[in-house]
Amino acid sequence: MIATLEKTWRSELDKIIQKPKFKTTLEKVKEEYRKNECFPPVNDVFNAFNLCPYDNLKVVVLGQDPYINKDQAHGLSFSVKDGTSLPPSLKNIFKELEGDIGIKREQSDLSDWAAQGVLMINGTFTVQKGISNSHKNIGWLDFTKDVINHLNTKKSHIVYIAWGSFAQKLCSNVDNKTNLVLSSAHPSPLSSYRGFFGSNHFSKTNEYLRNHKLEEIKWC
Repeated sequence: MIATLEKTWRSELDKIIQKPKFKTTLEKVKEEYRKNECFPPVNDVFNAFNLCPYDNLKVVVLGQDPYINKDQAHGLSFSVKDGTSLPPSLKNIFKELEGDIGIKREQSDLSDWAAQGVLMINGTFTVQKGISNSHKNIGWLDFTKDVINHLNTKKSHIVYIAWGSFAQKLCSNVDNKTNLVLSSAHPSPLSSYRGFFGSNHFSKTNEYLRNHKLEEIKWC
C-alpha cells in the first residue's frame, strides 16, 4: 500500500514511513484486509495525501476512523463518493456550511477540497466492515501523530480543523502562534448542537488564509 503514497508526500514523510513501527502497522493492515472485509478499498487508503498537493497544503481536517459501511469510505475523512447516501455527520457539515457562508453543497465527494490543499485524514486510516474503531490498536494513530508533528515543524499558516475531543487531542501540540487551530463539538447528531453549529469554521478558515495572503478554499 505504501507504494501508492504520492511521491512528494513520500519524500516528506520518508523518516516516518521507514520507522519499524510503521512497517509493522502496514503488515497488520495487510493481514486485516486478507482476513476480513475492510474499508476503504486498499487503493484508496492514502487518498488524503494523493489528492492533496503537499506544496499547496493549507488546511488539515481531522476525523477519527473511516465509515464502516460498504461504498462509503474512500480515504478522505468525512467524505463519501457521489451517489452515496449522506452519513449524518456529513449532512451536518453541509448544514453548517450553508449556515456559515450560504453555500448549499450537494456533492458528497470532497476531493475538490483536497485538490485545493485540504488534507482530510483520520486518526485511523482503515476499519473492518461494520465495526467502528476496529483498527485503532494496530498503529495508525502513531502514524497520524507523526504526520501532524512533522507538519507542525515544517509548515506554518496551516488551519487545523478539530471537530470533537478526539481530533482536538490529535492537534493539541500544534503551535497556535504560527498556525490556527479551530475546535468545536463533533458534527455527529449526538454532539452537533453543543457547539458545532454556529462555529463558522469555513469562513474563519478563509479569513485566516486571506489574512496571510493565501488562496481561499472554494468550499463548493
